[in-house]
Order: sequence, then C-alpha cells, then structure tokens
Amino acid sequence: MPGMSQNRPKTFTPAAGFTFNVPKPSGPSGVRVEHRIGVQAPPEIIWDLIYDLEGWADWNPLYVKAEGAVRIGSELTLTMALEGEPLQVIKPVVLDWVPNDQLHWKLKMMGGLVSNTRFIEIEILDVANCIVSNGELFGGLLGPRVVKKVGRKVHDGFQAMNEALKARSEAAWRAAGGAPTSSS
Repeated sequence: MPGMSQNRPKTFTPAAGFTFNVPKPSGPSGVRVEHRIGVQAPPEIIWDLIYDLEGWADWNPLYVKAEGAVRIGSELTLTMALEGEPLQVIKPVVLDWVPNDQLHWKLKMMGGLVSNTRFIEIEILDVANCIVSNGELFGGLLGPRVVKKVGRKVHDGFQAMNEALKARSEAAWRAAGGAPTSSS
C-alpha cells in the first residue's frame, strides 16, 4: 500500500553521544563505608543496647563514651576510638530513629567540607535472627579524601562495634531464656 509508511508514528532514536537529562535520585550521597553482621537475637534486644547510649562504654570499642538522648534533632556527644588515632569527640545530630529498626545521625566537620550521615540499622530475618548494618556515608567536598585517609580504620571500627554488639545481644538473649535458631 503506497503511502502507508507516511502514516506510521515516528519514533525517536538518540544519536551517538546524546544523553537524556534525568534527575539524580534524592537522598544522601557520598562514599559508603559499611559492615554488616548476623545476630541471633530479636531486634528488641539489639535495639536496647543501641538505644542505651550511656551503656555503650560497657561494650562498644568504637564509641568508648556516649551521651545524649536519641531524639530527632538532639545532639549526641560521642568519644570515638579509631585504631592508631587519638580519641576524638564528635557531636552529631540525630536525623531519624525508629525503635527496633534504625538510628541515623548527621555530622559536619571541617566547616561543612565533610558531611557524614551515620546509620545503624537492624534488618529482621526471623524472630531471633537479624542483620545489623553499621555504616556511614562520607559526603561533602572533602568526604572522599577523608575516606582515603581513614576509611579502613573506620570500617574496622564498625566491625569491632558489630562484633561486640553481636556478642552482647546474643548473651542477653540466652540469659533471657532464648536460644539460637540455627546451629551456626
């Protein structure tokens, strides 16, 4: 049928090098440093240890002293101990918290050239099996440079904190009469 091709809708095919201007996803960005660990305890037991900031000194090798209230907008005072570094007092502000689920805070350093979003999150797998994600997004102009300098030490600190949290949570769960739900 002559002329039929003239009635077909035209489709757009981008030429080589052509890109669409798609907006970037919103939310925090930066270099992510994270450690995850499985914990055989209910989220409530894990959360009780996270929420009790003053108790961190008893078990937490990363934050050897912690003060403040877990409330949106409140400032925390944390003494951080990274291996091979002097103790550092930081004063982050709580961004968000959900009992038995997550704690997020924000810290600006070096006049805002480094802007960190810190997270501790509990993912429930089963009644007494969770994964704890412990990490930080290093943003700002100098955030990537800070990660190059101390990123490994920060990761090791998250790992040590997670291992201590796991041991303390599982011991509390056993003391309360709970039992591991797997043989590992």
